Amino acid sequence: MPETFFYHLQSRPLEGVLPALLEKTLDRGWKAVVQAMTPERVTALDAHLWSYSEEGFLPHVADGEPVTDDDPIVLTVSDANPNGAEVRFLVEGAPLPPDAAVYARLIVLFDGNDEDALARARDQWKEAKAAGHDATYWQQSDAGRWEKKA
Repeated sequence: MPETFFYHLQSRPLEGVLPALLEKTLDRGWKAVVQAMTPERVTALDAHLWSYSEEGFLPHVADGEPVTDDDPIVLTVSDANPNGAEVRFLVEGAPLPPDAAVYARLIVLFDGNDEDALARARDQWKEAKAAGHDATYWQQSDAGRWEKKA
C-alpha cells in the first residue's frame, strides 16, 4: 500500500503549496498525476503551473492534450494514470483511486477553512487507514511550515 499524506491547508491556498510539492516529487525522479474534481480547477492549475515562478515552470499536460509516458505531470479529472505516475495528488475532494496500490505515494490536499473539505478528508483518512495505507497527517503552522500531527 502507498504512503498516504494528508495536507491540511490553512495559511496558504492550494496554488501556493502544490508547486513546491510537485517540485519535490520531480526531484525524486517520480512522475505525478494531479486529480481535481472539476475541469475548471484543471484549467486554473494548468495556467498556474506555467507561470507560478519567475525562475521557471513545471512541465505538465492537462486533460485534452496528448499524454505520453515521458510527461512528468498530468492534470486531470479522471482516475486514470496515463503517464505511469508514482505519486497521485488529490485536490478538491477527489476520491482515493481504486488502483492505489500502484502508487508509491498519495497526497490528499484539503482546505482547512472549508467544513465540507474537512469532513471529506476525515472520511478519506478513515478509508485509507481501513485499506491499510501508511497514512500521515500534516498541518500548516501559522508560519506556513508543515508539522506532522498524526
